Amino acid sequence: MAHDPAPPRFSKLAEELIGDLRGIATIEPHRQRKRPTKGLSSLVEELLQKYQVGRDSPEQVIRDHWTEIVGSANASYAHAAQIDPKGRLIVLASHSVVRNELFHHRQTIVERIRKLPGCDHVKSLNLRAG
Repeated sequence: MAHDPAPPRFSKLAEELIGDLRGIATIEPHRQRKRPTKGLSSLVEELLQKYQVGRDSPEQVIRDHWTEIVGSANASYAHAAQIDPKGRLIVLASHSVVRNELFHHRQTIVERIRKLPGCDHVKSLNLRAG
């Protein structure tokens, strides 16, 4: 049995014009964008990678080694939150003195983080009150 090729795709404007010509109202919202359907296995794998399900995320590796990276005194007042898409590690510091201490040693801290497995993409620290 031969497989029929997919029907040709028209632009949204062309579909609206054809619908108007045939007297068929458009039931889709005007701003809706049609995307090709993805297979379930590839979609699930994408989500597993994105949300680090069943894998050690770079953030978790940093949290596991946080005391070694910043020292025990600073580790109790500052916490590694997340890595943004630009490679900045967001660190929440609850004490201004600790935040200032981390700011002065940020290059050393980033170098230590980059040596950890899976953390070589971290470029800088973003210190925030928290």
